[in-house]
Amino acid sequence: MLLVFGLAALAWFGGGLIGLPRQARALILALLYIAVLMVHVALPEGHPLRVATGGGPAFWLILGGFGLLGAGYALVLRRLRGRAAAKEAAEAPAPRPGAMSEAQLERYARHIVLREIGGTGQRALGEAKVLVVGAGGLGAPALQYLAAAGVGTVGVIDADLVENANLQRQVIHRDADIGVPKVFSAQAAMEAQNPYVTVRPYHRRLTEEIAAELFADYDVILDGSDNFETRELVNRAAVAAGRPLVWGAIAQWEGQVAVFDPARGGPCYACVFPERPAPGLAPSCAEAGVVGPLPGVVGAMMAVEAVKLIAQAGAPLVGRLMLYDALYAEARVIAVAPRPGCPVCGGGTASTGA
Repeated sequence: MLLVFGLAALAWFGGGLIGLPRQARALILALLYIAVLMVHVALPEGHPLRVATGGGPAFWLILGGFGLLGAGYALVLRRLRGRAAAKEAAEAPAPRPGAMSEAQLERYARHIVLREIGGTGQRALGEAKVLVVGAGGLGAPALQYLAAAGVGTVGVIDADLVENANLQRQVIHRDADIGVPKVFSAQAAMEAQNPYVTVRPYHRRLTEEIAAELFADYDVILDGSDNFETRELVNRAAVAAGRPLVWGAIAQWEGQVAVFDPARGGPCYACVFPERPAPGLAPSCAEAGVVGPLPGVVGAMMAVEAVKLIAQAGAPLVGRLMLYDALYAEARVIAVAPRPGCPVCGGGTASTGA
């Protein structure tokens, strides 16, 4: 009999050590039990195996009966617990709108402990909608950080495809993305970074026909475009919609960042840059070059300004223009004001829009 119990202990505990699941070990014990009963049924009385396993089947039948009772009790108990858990779940109050899961609380913990953001600010980020114009040098880091920060909905509009020459600075795209529309490449990277974010890709050029309706669906606009025509269009649409515009620009070693928000008493883009520079005075990055990490610095600054606007933290760059010189590691901020008679915002008298 001791031999049987020894084999049972070896099967149960030894199987656990080698990683056998509980069901498999229970099956081994059941087969051992059946084998012992077969010994007592098939072999004559007085056989050494019968003697070694208790001499008769009575003990094993009683043991089996207790085992069945225990298994039945455990089954009934599990069912009762399952019903109680289901009832408790059904009666539990519905989660509050905007409530974060445990995984989200852990993900955004470094934000939540910031006095200027906290849980309220993080919930505001989760409910916010931000549109980024351009998925290139400035848009790439801005999109990555907006997604990582937990902005609930991020739209991105761009008509271009990923090119090999982009990869020196547009870090959201990979070599395997060459030939893919930038908005879809960016979407894949953002969703891989944060599955809690909704990404809306618009693979098309921003035009007057769609700008008003598109901007009205977002809370904050980021302009990462690289041409004056688009910048002026973005500014007009943002002013008309009453949306704050986080603007950035880069060239060679220098970058600029500002928040244009006439609805808050600040200037618009046209107040500060009323005319386009003469041809040749502001060459594009393709013509003049740009140091690779510079768009990352400026684009990240733009994302910070968007987070501040949404979480109502600190002092956004409204009425101020930041100038950054990467070559000499210098940064300064200059005041900018609404321009009286501005044809776009009226010099700070723009409507707050929808």
